[in-house]
Amino acid sequence: MSNNPHLPALDGLSVFLAVSRGGGFRTAARWLGIAPSTVSETISRLEASLGVPLLIRTTRNVALTEAGRALAERLEPVMSEARSALADAASSSGSVRGALKLNVPGAVMSDILPPLIDRFLKRHPDVRLEIIVDDRLTDTLAAGFDAGIRYGEHLAQDMIAVPIGPRRQWAALAASPDYLKMHPAPEHPRDVLDHACIRTRFASGALAEWEFERGEEVVRVDPAASIAIGTSAWQAAIDLAIAGHGLVFAFGNWLEPHFASGALVPLLSDWWPEFDGPFLYYSSRLTPRPLRAFIDLVAEDRRARGTDEKPNPA
Repeated sequence: MSNNPHLPALDGLSVFLAVSRGGGFRTAARWLGIAPSTVSETISRLEASLGVPLLIRTTRNVALTEAGRALAERLEPVMSEARSALADAASSSGSVRGALKLNVPGAVMSDILPPLIDRFLKRHPDVRLEIIVDDRLTDTLAAGFDAGIRYGEHLAQDMIAVPIGPRRQWAALAASPDYLKMHPAPEHPRDVLDHACIRTRFASGALAEWEFERGEEVVRVDPAASIAIGTSAWQAAIDLAIAGHGLVFAFGNWLEPHFASGALVPLLSDWWPEFDGPFLYYSSRLTPRPLRAFIDLVAEDRRARGTDEKPNPA
C-alpha cells in the first residue's frame, strides 16, 4: 500500500475517467486537449498514490482492472454532480453561466438545431457551448456530454427524452429533371434497383437504409451505390443528385427547398416513410443550469411549433 497520506488531485481523477470512457490514452487526450504522454503520466501518478493498478495496458488499448472499474463506477456520478454544482454556482448571480456540451447527429445540423442554438445563445450569452457531430451511437454521458440528440435510440432507465424540432419527419426520394430526361421515373420502390443511386454511409461502414411504406406495406431495397458518401457530407449527396448523377433518398426537410426551386423532382411520394423526429435525452439525475435552460427553450419551441404535417409535393 502507498504511504502517501494525500488524496489524489481531482484533475487526475478527471483524466482517469476520460481514459475509462474513451478506452485509451489517445482518445482521452483528444477529449481533454492534452498530450497522450501527459495522460499516461497522470495515470501513473494516480496509481502510485493509490497503491493499486487501475488499468491493464496492452500494445493496442487499455482495460480497467477490477479496482479501476469499481473506482470509475463510483466516480462517474460524483464528477457529474460536481460539474452540475459548478454550473449552478456560476449561475447563482441570476444569469445562466457555465458549459453545455451536446453530442448530436448530422441530421439535426441542417435546419433543426441551428435556430434553437441561435436563440439560446442570444438569451444566455455567458454559456460556453460545445457541439460534437457524431452519427455513431455514442454513450453521451459516459463520454462526458451533458445531453445528446438521437433518433429512436433505446434509452437507459435513468434517462429522459423530450422531442426537439418536428414531432414527425419523413424520408423522400428525388432526382433532377436532367436525370429524369434520360431515365424513366420509378413507379415502384423496387424500380430504383435499375437506377444510379447516391447513398450515404455511416461511420460504422453501413449504408443508410432505403425503406419505403404505403399503408401497411413496407418495401426495403438495397440498390448498388453508384456514389457513396459519408453521412456527415449529406449535402454533397444532394448536390450530386441536383447535378444529375442519380436518385437520392434523404430527409424530406433537406429536399423541400430543392423541390420548391425545381432543382429536384419528388419521386414515389405516396411511398415516403414517416418516423418520429429527434429527441433530446439527458440524465434524470443531473441537469446543470445551462442544460435546464436549454430544455426550457426546447419546450417553448415545442409549444410554438404545434403539430407537424407531412407536405404534399404534388
